[in-house]
Amino acid sequence: MCVLKATNIVKMFNEPEPFKVLDEVNFEVKKGEFLSVVGKSGCGKSTLLYILSTMDTDYAGELTIRGEKLTGRKQNYLASFRNEHLGFVFQFHFLLPEFSVVKNVMLPALKLGKYSTSEIEHRALEKLQLVGMEAHANKLASRLSGGQQQRVAIARALINDPAIIMGDEPTGNLDKANSSKVFEILQRLAIENGQTIIAVTHDSEFAANSDRIIEMSDGKIIRA
Repeated sequence: MCVLKATNIVKMFNEPEPFKVLDEVNFEVKKGEFLSVVGKSGCGKSTLLYILSTMDTDYAGELTIRGEKLTGRKQNYLASFRNEHLGFVFQFHFLLPEFSVVKNVMLPALKLGKYSTSEIEHRALEKLQLVGMEAHANKLASRLSGGQQQRVAIARALINDPAIIMGDEPTGNLDKANSSKVFEILQRLAIENGQTIIAVTHDSEFAANSDRIIEMSDGKIIRA
């Protein structure tokens, strides 16, 4: 089953002069697939991820997620769709240092407003258990190591049970041991939960172990 489809995606930058960053990009991603997007810096992979995540709407072409055409939708609708159906893990975890671990994980679900606060806390603790961080639930986020913070960021990305988890260099700031842990968590989510993973990465080992690699060069897909 196709969960995401990009059709003829074209992205232009106009400063300092017109430049095509993405050139007729076409591909599909299946439910439960673990996909890595690779390529040299400047090839357009992060730009593509921001379009796939619905955060960048200034492009030509068509984006469909879960059978729903999202191109041309209003920002408020996209923000709500993102919060419910997409989870994000970045190179920098963006945890709020003054909040506890569990409160950080709860935030997207509180924003969604689908469950009671006590139910959200219960779900947050379940997600922390999934990533091996439940023992740290009441610690301040600022007291964790980089690898621990990234695992908390994954738990936060999972709180609303998204169909797709998108990663922008999710292991970019981690050592080899922590990179392996993060990869294993993401792989388990794809295999056991049927969640789709789309990760932009420079980590060749991470990419090689995923289900499929899309390689980009000069705004085009050269291998899929």
